[in-house]
Amino acid sequence: MKNFSSNKKQDNYFNTEHLKGDLKGRSVRGGVVTMGAQAFKFSLNLISNVVLARLLTPQDYGLIGMVTAVIGFVSLFKDLGLSMATVQKEEINHEQVSTLFWLNVALSVFTSLVALALAPGIAWFYHEPRLIWITLALLSGFIFSGLGVQHNALLNRQMHYKALMFNDVIAMLFGVIAAISAALCGLGYWSLVILPLVSGLVNTIGLWIACTWRPSAPAWQSGIGSMLAFGGHLTGFSTINYFARNLDNVLIGKFWGAQQLGLYAKAYQLLLLPINQINAPITAVAIPGLSRLQHEPQKFRHYYLKAISMIAFLTMPTITFMIVASEEIIVFLLGSQWRDASTIFRLLSISALVQPICNTTGWLYIARGRSDYMFKWGLFSSSWLVISFFIGLPHQAFGVALSYAIAMLLQAVPCIYFATRGTSITILDVLQVIKEIFTSSVVASLVVLGIKISIGNSLPLWATVIIYSVVMSVVYFWLLFYIFKMKNYYLNLLKELKK
Repeated sequence: MKNFSSNKKQDNYFNTEHLKGDLKGRSVRGGVVTMGAQAFKFSLNLISNVVLARLLTPQDYGLIGMVTAVIGFVSLFKDLGLSMATVQKEEINHEQVSTLFWLNVALSVFTSLVALALAPGIAWFYHEPRLIWITLALLSGFIFSGLGVQHNALLNRQMHYKALMFNDVIAMLFGVIAAISAALCGLGYWSLVILPLVSGLVNTIGLWIACTWRPSAPAWQSGIGSMLAFGGHLTGFSTINYFARNLDNVLIGKFWGAQQLGLYAKAYQLLLLPINQINAPITAVAIPGLSRLQHEPQKFRHYYLKAISMIAFLTMPTITFMIVASEEIIVFLLGSQWRDASTIFRLLSISALVQPICNTTGWLYIARGRSDYMFKWGLFSSSWLVISFFIGLPHQAFGVALSYAIAMLLQAVPCIYFATRGTSITILDVLQVIKEIFTSSVVASLVVLGIKISIGNSLPLWATVIIYSVVMSVVYFWLLFYIFKMKNYYLNLLKELKK
């Protein structure tokens, strides 16, 4: 009887029919929980960076940076997309998930061995023998993460966002405390190694506590072939996307040196900071929700359009504001020595107008189990972006940023068309959802531009930024809520939160 009860409890992690009754409410509340946790993690990350930067030296950070570039690439293969396969698949069973669990463990061990073999080469390339021991230490984190991949996937599948976010925050908190304590004890660069190791270990322990499912022996004939194919295509996309997203930095650094690369990298980092805080939590909620609706076309369409309206609502006014006030933002946040990055920041911000919406097309591929289409699009998109980098490269970082912005704008429509093909969603649906938001954002930013031209440099920088922000917010919400009559839409969304 006890064994039957235990099996039934574990089976609850596989069935998802009960989620459909309140899928909208779960998604909205999950989005709020995830965004709240994201904000807390952002604050914690900021605090840890400020404290550790004062306790450690640039050389300490440089040593870790030399290793993480290689570790980051190798880590792409430790999951092989199997966690997302568990989230996406409509029907799964204990034998399949158990088999995927042991595959993830094996992949973690294998990628650790690959990185171990690369360790002497990394040390030789940089003429720094300490990198061997740093690499060896960081490799143990691969094993920790491999043990928790499927537990994390099952919690995501069941939309247990509170447990996931609480666990993420606690793990990060333990890692930060351990790193700062190590730095205070004089351990130097080892503090930066301890941080991810402690966070990874605590995260995995938390996942095993939150998810009571336990793996059995692998069953290789359990029908995981389609899941492996799905994960393989997803990993292929991640690999080519990794190269495309990092090649611009490599080229600028190689041909134009550290100064140009520093300006470009810092501008890009600052641009991604607010966008990632918005995209990441909504994506975490959207993929499980869409996966549950993959065979209900109209509900799938409605869910996706609601999700991208939230993405656009938060990102578009932010991005248009950054385009207009790029110089003020750069100098205010980074200091006058970074003023030359403002033009690059403005150009990259133009590319970001469509980037958040294009990023959501990945939800459609994953939720429908069409990672093969995602891989094909990735081949085209990455090749297109790489060509744009080489076109802009003769004109330094500015040229790369300009060429990249143009390439992103030109590929926006094909990106959405290819992803929505064969679904109940059309490009016109997407345009219909974002048109009022886009118009409100552009008009509000033009008002800010008019004020900027009028007042010039007559006010202190902090006062100027505050005035711009207030005007942008007031005009944007006035247009969207009262001129375009979207107020009731967002009031209904708030009612969902109160439930």
